[in-house]
Amino acid sequence: MRKQLTGLILASTLVFAGCGNNNKEVNAPAGNSGNTDQTVSQVENWDPIIEQYRQFSLDQADQLVIKTEEFVKAVNDGDVDAAKSLYAPTRMYYERIEPIAEALGDFDPNIDARENDVEEKDWRGFHRLEQGLWVNGTTEGMKDYADRLLADVQSLRALMETVEIDPSMLVTGAVELLNEVSSSKVVGEEERYSHTDLYDFVANVEGAEKIYELVHEDLKKQDAELDKQIAEGFANLNEALTAYEKDGGYVSYEELKEEDTKKLSQLLDALAEPLSQMGVILGA
Repeated sequence: MRKQLTGLILASTLVFAGCGNNNKEVNAPAGNSGNTDQTVSQVENWDPIIEQYRQFSLDQADQLVIKTEEFVKAVNDGDVDAAKSLYAPTRMYYERIEPIAEALGDFDPNIDARENDVEEKDWRGFHRLEQGLWVNGTTEGMKDYADRLLADVQSLRALMETVEIDPSMLVTGAVELLNEVSSSKVVGEEERYSHTDLYDFVANVEGAEKIYELVHEDLKKQDAELDKQIAEGFANLNEALTAYEKDGGYVSYEELKEEDTKKLSQLLDALAEPLSQMGVILGA
């Protein structure tokens, strides 16, 4: 499944890379540059869509700072149970807006790298603290990592005021978020110590769906069938995820059986294919 979805991501990224930003001229689809009969429609005005996404991202970043402060305090206070309870819900705010963080330099590896993603001397962030809490069962020796995490999150929020969001970044962001689910969440590799992968899974889907919601009206005007497929894909995936809700959160990923992960993978595939076409239709 991962190979199939990665192929979709690559194909859509190549298409988006060849398209303009706010250029209202009509462009030919990839592979048909010489055929003027086939055209790519353009959104009349991207500005309000981009502004709404910017505000959504800033709101999520504000909450990320607030929740990270609470999480870091629990770590620094030596309260392992409190830190564990705050860990996954805090990360959801980051996971919804990860494409923005990835566009701002080294924030993603600094905040979200897993063990062996970077050199040992450079490894910090949420997953370093996750290891301390769940593997070592202590916050001892974690203060510097906790303080650095908070500083990184605060710096991310500050720089988000300056990031330029264009249509291509917006639409590819939705596809990239599903790719995040496919590459690590659905296989249980993201949260290898805490097994809180479903929180990340849900947050990535929510982030992608937010982008879809912002372009939905324009997409529906230009390709109602594609819009319907995407809407149904999100609805089916969200319905399946509700089965794993528990006590205001989500069950451990270790509780999922093979048939559960297979079903989720199939629903991801069904959504990824039409979602990867969204940018072509909108001319992002």
